[in-house]
Amino acid sequence: MPQARRPSSQRQPQRSAGRGKPPARAEAGGESRARGGSDLMARIVVAVPAAVVAIAFVDVGGTAWAVVVALLGVACLTELYSLLEEWRPISIVGFLAVAGMCLAARYGQLRDVIAVAVATLPLVFLGIVVRGESRGATLSIAGTLLGVVWIGFAFAHAVLLRETFYGKGLVIDVLVGTFASDTFAYFGGRVFGRHALAPGISPKKTWEGLGLGVIGAILAVFIAGAFQPWLPHGTALLIGAEIAILGPIGDLFESLVKRDAGAKDAGRLFGAHGGALDRLDAVSFTIVAAYYIALTIPHP
Repeated sequence: MPQARRPSSQRQPQRSAGRGKPPARAEAGGESRARGGSDLMARIVVAVPAAVVAIAFVDVGGTAWAVVVALLGVACLTELYSLLEEWRPISIVGFLAVAGMCLAARYGQLRDVIAVAVATLPLVFLGIVVRGESRGATLSIAGTLLGVVWIGFAFAHAVLLRETFYGKGLVIDVLVGTFASDTFAYFGGRVFGRHALAPGISPKKTWEGLGLGVIGAILAVFIAGAFQPWLPHGTALLIGAEIAILGPIGDLFESLVKRDAGAKDAGRLFGAHGGALDRLDAVSFTIVAAYYIALTIPHP
């Protein structure tokens, strides 16, 4: 953070020393590095247990996975509706829709997920009628349905992907690839970042970070595929590529919503990692595409 300027009489001896950076800037750099190290450690402390729990439920699959995914979906939806508080979304309809879509994915098919989502529209209307106030009804409908389309479909696809023949491995591949993309992009931006990617949406993201994130996603999935004989190399590259492209889009999409709402983080569920939506924004895009790629993989 820029420090207050000192009187010229105090600055002159510093310049005459003729070496190194001015002490004030050196101190700022040290503070920045300290904050970076502290932030990294906080991320690791939260990420490792979360990854272990996620992999455990992916391994179990079935109803347990569907319920955990639905709960995470409701957590993300709670944060989104908090950001859109001025729009007054009909929260209960959104919660029921996300839970219903996840259960439909577990016990039905994609068409059942779509049917639940379609049923949301008249339910939102009834919710507004019961509320007894039509002021801002259009924004209420829009905010509620944004959550259903963005979060509901994403988390339902996480269940659908796990239900495919090689679903266990594919869900883990997507999670690993998305994590690798985010991690490579984070360090790439900190070390090499010079050119802003989307300064009007997320000022800290850079093209250099994006480039390393692309490499990280493709490498992670390709290496994971080397230990999965059923996953063709071409398909592994395709999954890595879609993660590399859609992950940053999902991240920026959520950043756009937060910026419009004037918020830095969607929540604090994961401490230094922010809220559930902050951690799962990229996955909410990558998991959907991965499901349709999974349908092309031959199986017995």
